[in-house]
Amino acid sequence: MKESPLVTIGLTCFNCEKTIERALKSAINQDWENKEIILIDDCSTDNSTTILSKLNSLYPQVQIINNSKNCGLAYNENVIVKKAKGEFVAFLDTDDFWEKDKLSLQIPLFDDSKVGVVYGNLFILNEKLNTKKIFLKGKKPKGFILDDLLKNYCTSLGTLVIRKNSLNNYQPPFDISFHIMGDFDLMIRMSTKYKFHCVEKPIA
Repeated sequence: MKESPLVTIGLTCFNCEKTIERALKSAINQDWENKEIILIDDCSTDNSTTILSKLNSLYPQVQIINNSKNCGLAYNENVIVKKAKGEFVAFLDTDDFWEKDKLSLQIPLFDDSKVGVVYGNLFILNEKLNTKKIFLKGKKPKGFILDDLLKNYCTSLGTLVIRKNSLNNYQPPFDISFHIMGDFDLMIRMSTKYKFHCVEKPIA
């Protein structure tokens, strides 16, 4: 794999005024330097749009798209894939955040052209108690992991990095008829064609 490929980080926001700044900064502060960031505000009705306007003046490198109507998560994720210039695409929910070395741990694992997805472990954060615990216990599945996905939902969209050209087989990648679990649907479809790799430590 060529050195330092471009990674597109995609965020979607709907009424995330309390967490959007934390999420965006965790994307900007990734130690993987070759990245672009696309953020879609899905017609938020809280203070998210105002916060994003201020953040955009601080971080002009972030491409912010403001929807004129609420289009839904899957629709926005498909827009991000279409606009992505990166060789890899990573999604970050705006109520989550990443560890600083997330991408730098994941990208080198695309060492085989058959690897379409690299995922990772994650923390569950209890902000009231200021504690966090590891969500997924035990060793994670690798390779063609369809059976593991069906038996146990072992991935989270916020941990995924996807090789963009692998998404060309799925048009659109995210099924807009899914209001929830659209990422799980995509992972099931991808796991029949592509290998998955995993970072065992929590990265999100």
